[in-house]
Amino acid sequence: MILSDIKEYLVKHKRVTLWDLAVHFGTEPEAMKGMLDLWIRKGRVVKSDARACCAGSCGKCAEAAAMEIYEWRS
Repeated sequence: MILSDIKEYLVKHKRVTLWDLAVHFGTEPEAMKGMLDLWIRKGRVVKSDARACCAGSCGKCAEAAAMEIYEWRS
């Protein structure tokens, strides 16, 4: 997997969770975060947290990787 593969996936899907990225690319969420950091520093990817939207009321916030959302910025 290379950074351009991550870019293609994000461009295609617009907004994805860290968990989805890790599963798709067959890697650990922490390793994926390291690769996403490059795109974040370049201003191409924005990270948000789904827990901020639901304030924990959804009951699905136990898995942190499922709550981190990444979005490609054109």
